[in-house]
Amino acid sequence: MTYTEASMNALRQGGDELADATVAALFERGEVGKFNTLMRYVSTAGAPLPDGLPDVAREYLRATSAPPDWVDWAEMEKARLFFIDNNVHISTALSFASMPACYLVPHVAKLLSATHGLKYPSKRMAETGQFTVHLMRPDAFEAGGRFLPAAQKVRLLHASIRHHLLREERWDTDALGTPICQEDMIGGQMFFSLLVLDSLHRLGIHLSEEGAAAYYYAWRVVGAMLGVSQEAAPRSLDEARRFLDLYMIRHMGPSDEGALLTRQLIELYEEVVPGTLFDPIVSALIRHLVGATCADWLQVPRTSWDTVVKAVPHLLGALETVEDRSPLGAWALDRLGHLTTVLELSSLTRGRVMHYAIPEQLKEEYGVSPGSSRTRRWSPPPVTVPAHPPHRDN
Repeated sequence: MTYTEASMNALRQGGDELADATVAALFERGEVGKFNTLMRYVSTAGAPLPDGLPDVAREYLRATSAPPDWVDWAEMEKARLFFIDNNVHISTALSFASMPACYLVPHVAKLLSATHGLKYPSKRMAETGQFTVHLMRPDAFEAGGRFLPAAQKVRLLHASIRHHLLREERWDTDALGTPICQEDMIGGQMFFSLLVLDSLHRLGIHLSEEGAAAYYYAWRVVGAMLGVSQEAAPRSLDEARRFLDLYMIRHMGPSDEGALLTRQLIELYEEVVPGTLFDPIVSALIRHLVGATCADWLQVPRTSWDTVVKAVPHLLGALETVEDRSPLGAWALDRLGHLTTVLELSSLTRGRVMHYAIPEQLKEEYGVSPGSSRTRRWSPPPVTVPAHPPHRDN
């Protein structure tokens, strides 16, 4: 698919018709509180829906209770094995590249700063971490899995934010289009898929073409389940590169909200890192993964670790050599990666299951498979730059 200024502008006008209609009906009938209360008891796929659930919500949950019928389950299994093989690296990329990248888009940073829950980065990171872990479990799409209900709730959360911002006239639709529009939803899908792969490459992680494609495919499925138009969403890594490059050129830049959210994120992870000696590595990793210009826009501090962190790819390369040559070493590193991810997630969630609820109001102030071949190493598609770079929104 070819992405142009005109096609991207058209994507800025679209939301999510099904979820938007559901949320509008819940608010109109005063049933949001009842819905949130009852949905706290629905956290696994296949569980009976509670009595008293509003009819419009029951219809939405039934309509969204299964993944798209075009899903290739062999490809999804490749993605799950890729995640197992690289979980700690993926967690690092999500934390230190994907989240800061969201803050590089001023209108997205502004939107994230406009809700109660997203004011606190620990909640946002815990929700993102649990969502990804649920996605990559063997039972993700089966009865008893937690991913499907989480996706259903996140989709309604996005719709509720659109509802509030438009109803309260706190969003400049003429300049910014629909809040959490199709362009931004696809952009978010790119941040959590292609940008993660870019970050792993930058960290020196050896990725096979097969594994990279499968991981991206899994996030295509996620996008579809979150209301992303499949007519507009990139289907391949090459298409994804073209979309992401144009999206970032159109929108990325500095903002007060982006700098504030980044500072909160850095402080959060400095609390997770034991003691204070290694605190600077948080800022150094962000600077390494997003680049100096973007880091400056986000006001990420420069530290003495900025040079040291450049040795990370060499260290990870050495660990990969151990993993490739020793089955015992591979098992030990996989278990270490799993343990690291679990401990990080536990520190963010405080051992709780995160619940996605429809906010009843916004805050007052707006401010790859282990047996796959490693001979063909994946590398990022080349950057694509439009002949005439578009004007950037600030």
